[in-house]
Order: sequence, then C-alpha cells, then structure tokens
Amino acid sequence: MVNFKPTDEQELIRESMAGFAREVLRPAAREADEKNAVPETVVQRGWELGLVQSPIPEALGGYGDARSAVTSALLLEELAYGDLALTLHLLAPRLLTIPLLVAGTEEQRRRWLPRFAGAAFTVGTAAFVEPRWDFDATALATRAERQRGGYVLTGGKCLVPLAARAEAILVYAAAPDGLAAFVVEPGTPGLTVGERERNMGIKALDTFTLTLEGVRVPAAARLGGEGVNLQPLVDASRIAVAALAVGVARAAFDYARDYAKERRAFGVAIAQKQAVAFKLADMAIEIDSMRLLTWEAAWKLDSGQPATREAVLVKQYASQSALNITDNAVQVLGGHGYIREHPVELWLRNARGFATFDGLAIV
Repeated sequence: MVNFKPTDEQELIRESMAGFAREVLRPAAREADEKNAVPETVVQRGWELGLVQSPIPEALGGYGDARSAVTSALLLEELAYGDLALTLHLLAPRLLTIPLLVAGTEEQRRRWLPRFAGAAFTVGTAAFVEPRWDFDATALATRAERQRGGYVLTGGKCLVPLAARAEAILVYAAAPDGLAAFVVEPGTPGLTVGERERNMGIKALDTFTLTLEGVRVPAAARLGGEGVNLQPLVDASRIAVAALAVGVARAAFDYARDYAKERRAFGVAIAQKQAVAFKLADMAIEIDSMRLLTWEAAWKLDSGQPATREAVLVKQYASQSALNITDNAVQVLGGHGYIREHPVELWLRNARGFATFDGLAIV
C-alpha cells in the first residue's frame, strides 16, 4: 500500500527545517540578494543544524544518521521555502560528502569526511555543469584520460558553488569507461578558478567557473575507483533540484494567495475574482504534483531501484512548473509583483535557473 505520511522522525526534521527557514532564512533573504553575500551568522546557524554532519559515520566524527533521499527531499523543500540561495550555500559541502558516502572508497572517506564534521562551516563543492549551450549531463565534454598511473583532466565548468574557498572540488568528467568524478584539491597545477559569476538569480550564492588544463590527479583521486556506477548520484541531484523547486514554488503560491485575500478591488478581495481564484487553484495543483513526483523518485532511490526515469521526469517537470508558478505569483500581485517591496520577483528570478541547476544540490 502506498503511504504518503512521513515518519515521526521525518516530521520532526521537517518542522525543525521549517522553523529555521521561517525564522532565519526568509528574514535574511532580501538583504543577502541585494548585497550578493550570505551572512556568516546564517552560515554558522545552518551548520549547527547538522545538515552536512548528520550522515557522516560516528567513527569519522559525524552523527551516523542513516541517509534517506526522501528525508532529504522533505528538508530541501522546507529550506528552499525560506530562500534558495542561502540553502544552496549551506548545503554546498554535501556535494562532496554525499558522493563520498555513496561511492567513495574507504580511504577516500577516512581522508576527507572528518574535515566536514567539525564545529565550523567547512567548504566542499562539486563541478558538474559545463558552459555550453548544448550541455548534456549524459555526455560531458570535460575529459579524463588515463596517463602514467593517474588521470589528466581537461575541460571547463560553471556554476560551481563556493569554489574559491573549497577544501576540495569533486569534478565530474567523461572517462574512457564512462562517467567519473575526481576529488581535486585547490592549487593543483592546471586548475584555475575564474571570477565570481554574475547571475540573474541566486545572487547571494558564490558560483564560479573552472578551467582544467591538463590537471593531473592520481588514480586514488577517482571517486570509488574504476567501474563505479555514478548514475545514482546524478539521479540524486535531479531529485534535489526538484525538491528545491517545490519549496520555491510553494513560497510564491503562499505569498500570492495571502496577498489576493487581502488586496481589494471594487469592494471585494481579488481572491474572489474568478480569474485569480482559478490561477491560484492551478498553482496549488501543480505544487502537489511536483511534490508527489519528487517523493516517488526519492523513494525509488532509497529502495535501491532504478530511478533515472523518475529523476529526469521530475526534474524537468518541477523546473518548468516552478517557473510558471512564480510567474503567476507576480501576475497575481500585478504591478506590485515587479518591485522589490515584495519577494515574488526574487522567487521568479531564482526559479528561472532551475533548468540549469544540475549538480547544485543532492539528496
């Protein structure tokens, strides 16, 4: 029987994340967007939630909690409801730690994971997206060639969160035997971190381009070694993007609904106007659809079943739906939706990027 009720533990986590999003992220979102920076107080408070340390084994300094894609989808939705850019900043280290937990060798886990289990925010990240108009997650242009007992990486990346101060960067590339990822340390010859990107949305999040010109790494830097299937990581990233899209869409819907109930025209609340009421109803339907598709894909991932089809579909559907919903929220507010006095314009700018946010989060 299908059961859509979260467990007591999941409900507790969701409530905790919702409170943090409401009390910390949402109040800081506008100033962070305007200043293109994440407040350090928000970063430290987010770190204290244990979002990164939670699944790291106790023997390596973490909390030893079981990893669950469904639980991660729940908390990602709640955090994105507060603010997307701040959420991506707080969760950037998971782009390295989760792949290490899922596919890393024992040596790789022992070397890197303890660094992310301390009391202060520690930066790790991953480089997946490439600056190409025809970017295809299944056919990366960044290449990894075997040479003298190691690999040489060549290519370019963009939208790499916090790359300028990362302890390590997980670089995805096409190897002779398929998709591969390599833990690359800052300062490695041939690795160049470009200037900070200037994005339409997620403006508070530091993202950078990377250039890899003959970056030589040892064989031990390859995530999991040769022959490891990294498709579950790609699926986990797509599901994460969908969960974030649900959170942003829900934030926009709630704000537009409440505004429509209060805003009066010709003696009645505009929510009573058929055109507005139908638009809000369609937005609510889309959000529920996005969420259920996200949960299905996450559940399949947790169950060890192939989830690529579901992950691709929900990522595409949620990306488009979030854009439609945030745009409709702007329309419900009319002229007020276009000014910074209201957050719907920020959510629209953020939602526009979901189609290109591959690899920016992971469940």
